[in-house]
Amino acid sequence: MSASSQKRSEEFLKISAQFKLGALDTESSHPVTANLSDVARQDIAAALKLLFDVDDDVIHKYREFVESGRAGEIRETILHSLKNGGRIFFTGCGATGRLSILLDSVWRDFWRQQNKPLTGTSAPAPLRRDRASTLSPPGGERDGAKGNHDFENRTFSVMAGGDYALIKSVEGFEDFTAFGRKQLRDLGVRAGDVVFAITEGGETSFVIGTAWEGVGAGAKVYFVYNNPDEILCRHVERSREVIQDTRIEKLNLTTGPMAITGSTRMQATSIQLCVLLTVLEMVVQELVGGIGVAPVSKIKKMRGRRDACPTQFLAALKQLHASLKSPELLEQLARLVAVEESVYRAGHKNNYFADQFGIDVLTDTTERSPTYCTPPFRKFDDTTATESWTFLFLPQKETPEAWRHILKRQPRCVEWNETEIHRLVGDENFARTVETVRKISARELMRFKLGLDGLKYRPPGVGDSAVAVVSEREKECLLSAGGFYHIQLETARKAGAQTGLIYFGRENWTHGSASPPKSAGPNCNSAIGDGVSVFVPVPKADFFLDGVARVAVKLVMNALSTCTMVRLGRVMGNTMVWVVPSNLKLIDRATRYITQLTGLTYEAANRLLFEVIEYVEPRMKADQAYPPAVGMAVLRARHGLTNEEAEKRL
Repeated sequence: MSASSQKRSEEFLKISAQFKLGALDTESSHPVTANLSDVARQDIAAALKLLFDVDDDVIHKYREFVESGRAGEIRETILHSLKNGGRIFFTGCGATGRLSILLDSVWRDFWRQQNKPLTGTSAPAPLRRDRASTLSPPGGERDGAKGNHDFENRTFSVMAGGDYALIKSVEGFEDFTAFGRKQLRDLGVRAGDVVFAITEGGETSFVIGTAWEGVGAGAKVYFVYNNPDEILCRHVERSREVIQDTRIEKLNLTTGPMAITGSTRMQATSIQLCVLLTVLEMVVQELVGGIGVAPVSKIKKMRGRRDACPTQFLAALKQLHASLKSPELLEQLARLVAVEESVYRAGHKNNYFADQFGIDVLTDTTERSPTYCTPPFRKFDDTTATESWTFLFLPQKETPEAWRHILKRQPRCVEWNETEIHRLVGDENFARTVETVRKISARELMRFKLGLDGLKYRPPGVGDSAVAVVSEREKECLLSAGGFYHIQLETARKAGAQTGLIYFGRENWTHGSASPPKSAGPNCNSAIGDGVSVFVPVPKADFFLDGVARVAVKLVMNALSTCTMVRLGRVMGNTMVWVVPSNLKLIDRATRYITQLTGLTYEAANRLLFEVIEYVEPRMKADQAYPPAVGMAVLRARHGLTNEEAEKRL
């Protein structure tokens, strides 16, 4: 063991009591998926069914939330803030950070669309079909709202590592409370604002920092989390301090263990998405009625059902969940899993194409890398990094425009100077933090070319695949010969790549069971060809933010990517043995997995883990392919191998 790896292990073990999280529900094994890897080897559809079965826990918790009546209380808090010039902040890290950005994007997109002309094929939502006026009154006050109703710019997302972390995990940022405080403070949080501090486990230092910063500024703070209070208070001091502080309102959304042990990107963030979209929907309904956007008849209808939104959302959610477990959909999705698995096994690549659901798809694809040790998104000009297994492209011509489109605002990255960094971390972590911040700037973000200008760096070829993720309101772009999806899928097919389609809507014409638009003509099936089509029925619901569809995309993409990784051997039972130990929480998780699989003590397993980390770290930092740290450590312990021998054995 080298002196440096030994020192790093000793430093971690000194503070490990703060990050030993094995007692938490979110770190426990779910009994439904205990044999997931065995099932997936035999029957992909059956494995997908198990993953959706665990989502029953999300439905149960959402029903509890509806019955609690808290949605109406939170709506009133937000409305009071907005009508008095306040703003809404969503903060998070990792999966909840991406959730925060998604919520901000969904909100901004709704208000932006209302000020667009009523022409074109991108009109969203039920509102635009019968809109009577715009959302830009000339000023003054109406229904208690002060000044101009610039609702579009009244929400903000705060993700650990900034917007850069939406596409690539930022190492170690979530471990610092001070970083959360500063990122929120930089946006000017103040009294009268509302802060939703969202953490899956309830223990993330960065998110807890944003909660304390919000409290200090006089904002209303909600702490949103997914583990029982008694367990958090018993095991995690920083969580106990937040939970027991009466100035912070707690929103506990515990669903139980995750489908993949510790993978809180699944059920934990699914229930948070359901709840927070419901609250935002209720706020939008109230604001729309208050400023006279819809016809009088519709306003009266909305006011008559003022508190019915959560119940209606629950009904639609239950209907959606039942559809996801239908044999037909499971078989369709299983075929797409098989396509992606075959592509990755053969060393080829997959391109996703999305527009309305672009941020949803980006969230899922980004999260595959830290969870399953797959190559992260590669910058267009980085010739030394390993080619990304998967990538996302949007219909905008240039990448800067694509980033603005997906975020619905200008990108907001961490651009701290050295003086600011030194104040935050002191001498000990200064050099490492400076190096990290330099890598996550807006300039670096633009090297991830999501626009059409990036296609030339990743053209489809024989053995590759291309998958379009399409909403019902975008179907013209798939069926018309000049549409974005049609062009990209047809190009991929002609290049010898496999093609796929995931279509979210109320009407299934993907398999000829309903008539496509007349404008599609003979081009209806030419783009898809003999590729795999997955139709996800989205229940009809009169929601402005299309929340049920967003939940549908998340559940489907989570299941698709998870089952694919299980098939590729990156999960043992329901344990993610390829987890990347990139922060203190994940170092603890990796250490516990090594202990479970080898019988080593926690201390010995941790020392061995840091030896392996030191061995693979140069490749990790260079975004090159590298073997799994947990797997290597287990082989070394079981067979007395060196790092080199263990890698060769793997």
